Amino acid sequence: MSDMPLVTILDDEPEIREILSDRLEDAGFRTMSFGRAREFEAALKTLTPDVCLVDLSLPDTDGLTLVHRLALELGAIVIIISGRSQVQDKVTGLELGADDYIIKPFDPSEVVARIRVRLRKSRPTETTSNTARFSGWTASFDRYLLEDSTGEQITFSHAEGEVLRLFLESPKRLISRAQMQDMLGGGAGDSFDRAMDVRIS
Repeated sequence: MSDMPLVTILDDEPEIREILSDRLEDAGFRTMSFGRAREFEAALKTLTPDVCLVDLSLPDTDGLTLVHRLALELGAIVIIISGRSQVQDKVTGLELGADDYIIKPFDPSEVVARIRVRLRKSRPTETTSNTARFSGWTASFDRYLLEDSTGEQITFSHAEGEVLRLFLESPKRLISRAQMQDMLGGGAGDSFDRAMDVRIS
């Protein structure tokens, strides 16, 4: 059981938590559900989730602020599940470090499929090291840290790490936005373009 990926579900709607938990467990995942951000953050002191599903409309905190902190500090894959369908909400969520954005109402099978895609993309392959050195920098993808020659460290999110790894694996090659979309996932259009711009910068 312990080698099964752990997915945490943070949503204040019990029905949503139950639907997601049942479908994910049927698909071979372990799950833990939370209705409040405070409970979720307390549990993170002893938990190391592989994927965090986070609703933006939480009663006790700003979901976007939580997403940003999770992306930078936890190193887990962060997927927003929200009733907010405006393009700007999606762009903001992706810019703050989320790996994906799913709009309610959703098909639970789609959530499972997107989680599997993200886990495959984040899993190291035999030809991919968790450490890369370039231009005086050392990138540790397992710790989500960049370190310069003086030892100063900078954290990066899982989503930013995907972009950095893509560039390091394709040195001195032009990578089009279409190729980036194909390799990293994400929807087409302005929201994907703006999120990529922020991650690259």
